[in-house]
Amino acid sequence: MGRVLLIGAVAIVVAIIGAAATFGWLVFRDDRLPVVAAHVDVAQGASANAIGHQLEEQGVIADATLLAAYFRIWGGGDRIEAAEYDVPSHRTIAQVAAILEAGGHPPFVWITFPEGFTASQMGQRLAAAGIVPAAAFAQAVRDRFLVLGGVATRGLEGYLFPDTYQIPRGAGADAVASIMTQQFQRELPAGAIAAARHLGYSLPQIVIVASMIEREAKVDRDRPLIASVIYNRLRLGMPLEIDATIEYALPQHKTELSFADLALDSPYNTYKHTGLPPTPISNPGKASLLAALHPASTPYLYYVYKGDGEHEFSTTLEQQQANERRYLR
Repeated sequence: MGRVLLIGAVAIVVAIIGAAATFGWLVFRDDRLPVVAAHVDVAQGASANAIGHQLEEQGVIADATLLAAYFRIWGGGDRIEAAEYDVPSHRTIAQVAAILEAGGHPPFVWITFPEGFTASQMGQRLAAAGIVPAAAFAQAVRDRFLVLGGVATRGLEGYLFPDTYQIPRGAGADAVASIMTQQFQRELPAGAIAAARHLGYSLPQIVIVASMIEREAKVDRDRPLIASVIYNRLRLGMPLEIDATIEYALPQHKTELSFADLALDSPYNTYKHTGLPPTPISNPGKASLLAALHPASTPYLYYVYKGDGEHEFSTTLEQQQANERRYLR
């Protein structure tokens, strides 16, 4: 009888050792899954068991019960955050558990676009944040349009409101553009259509003016004054001669323009062509939109940057030349 009991005990021990070895291999050595890298979205409030079944369904792990057992033995299952997790291919269950315990990416990204950014600059920032490729965002900006006051825009440049956004990861270029243009429409000053008509321009034309003000002005005091210069020159048929419009057309940004740049054959060259450029040259903030809609009433036709963020304004070419000699020497 004793011999039978001993044999039975040995068999049990062998079985336990075998089960433990199998468990250890499945948890710490078996890296057949996932076959390819996987992206896992863990919902708010999801339990460790629910996460395990989600991972099993996605082919990240072979058996949810093994992950549950791992967390029961070593803990950590109660610390998994609602987030996005990237699991490389061929990871053991223990490695997957470590990825979950380390925390993932939040399901959204906070990203700030300053006033005066171009769509290209915004696309580069979106790409750097891992939201959408810059080329995809540029395509969305070119292909889409808004209708403002009954007039269609030419693309979305100028209508991507500069602000801080909470953008979902994987939103896509069109979705990101929609978020920003919806904010533009919310931020558009009250009575904008009527104010534009009073000035004799369409709302998209006003945004073009605002985009130039945004790139030219450094302080809020100057914005309505720069707006007055732009409208006065347009009324007289004078070329606007705004450097920022040429900079927009150049393949790379320049702090100073050459004589060759001033001769650039482009509809954005406001030294060679009268009237407004074809589209906005930046995405203006609310202060510049307000200035474009409500310009100061002045006789000014010229301005020159005098430092400390401010410009000096003048009415005649002689005054402008004197100011240039004073401030640009």
